[in-house]
Amino acid sequence: MMRIIQGDLSDQRVVDLLHIHLTTFPSGPPESGHALDITGLQSSDISFWTIWEDETLLGFGALKRLSADHGEVKSMHTAQAMRGRGVGTAMLRHIIATARVRGMSRLSLETGTKDYYRPARSLYRSHGFVECPPFADYVLDPNSVFMSLDLHES
Repeated sequence: MMRIIQGDLSDQRVVDLLHIHLTTFPSGPPESGHALDITGLQSSDISFWTIWEDETLLGFGALKRLSADHGEVKSMHTAQAMRGRGVGTAMLRHIIATARVRGMSRLSLETGTKDYYRPARSLYRSHGFVECPPFADYVLDPNSVFMSLDLHES
């Protein structure tokens, strides 16, 4: 059974998976990389969770508060060996539910355009996210897809 808990960035298993997240995905040029490192995940406007099965780390995800009513899905990652088991869905549902409880009316995200990100884009679409213009401090980028979910409609 999967359980989602507050992420412990001092746990070496979490640090190791975060390192994989930051170093193995194709982001294109440096200005197209928007993943958060440990310092970024420790920001006061970030909530970070890990998802486990017994003592096995399955993945992680984060929610960044952009404003009182707008949040951003950040740093979603599922361990390679755990993909296809519903880990991403469980984490995304947790982030969406948390955003609603916190009074947010919109969730946005940025993900990549390369084939590597096709499963992520499919996951987000299956939960009602639609493509949108850049938000917050993002700018148009051929390596980025921006998506948003109206929490009142979903």
